[in-house]
Order: sequence, then C-alpha cells, then structure tokens
Amino acid sequence: MHEYPITRRIIEIAGEYAKDNGASEVKVINLVVGDYCGYVASSIELYFELIAEGTPCEHAKLHIERVVPKLRCTGCGQLFVRKPFTFECPLCKGEGTPTEIGQEFYIKSIEVQDLNEP
Repeated sequence: MHEYPITRRIIEIAGEYAKDNGASEVKVINLVVGDYCGYVASSIELYFELIAEGTPCEHAKLHIERVVPKLRCTGCGQLFVRKPFTFECPLCKGEGTPTEIGQEFYIKSIEVQDLNEP
C-alpha cells in the first residue's frame, strides 16, 4: 500500500518536469527499481494507471528497469547474485557480503511531448 504515495509523487515530478519544459504531456517515464528498495514494481505499475488519470501523465508509458541485488565476495571481490540458502561466491567459494546493488529507486528519465509537436 505504501506504493500509492510514491507513485503519486512520481507523477507529480513528471508533471512538474513537463510544465517546466513547456511540454503538453509526458510520453514516457523510465524508472529504476531495485528488488530490495522496499517498493514493489508491479504495485507501482498498477497505481500508475489509476493516479495518472487527468494529469499530464495520463497517456504516458511507465518503463521499469528492475535491479537484481548482488553480493560482493570478500575473497576475490567478484559481484554475484546470491543463490538460495548460501552466500558462497561461485568463483572462489569465498563469502559474499551485501552491497547497495538492488536498493536503487529513482527516475532515470522523463520524455515529454512538446507543445508544438503534433
């Protein structure tokens, strides 16, 4: 349920961006969502259509780039995706530790429709 306010804020930011750039509407919003960021990408998609009605984002496409979390091996430094029930590095069998990869959450880009474009 906490995806509702963040989705509303994404739409507000995109609408402000369109207005500041003299655009009539938002065409595309590219969003980066890490699997461990605390937000569920599918819920954001669901809320987006509902909240965007009547805004400059009403006909916008929402593209979500998911980021899979990775561990870093303390032995060899290799980044790797954790397998269930283990933190073992697939390269050297060392122990993996958490990284920031997979915690991302940001608007990567916004594409708008220029007022003068058809």
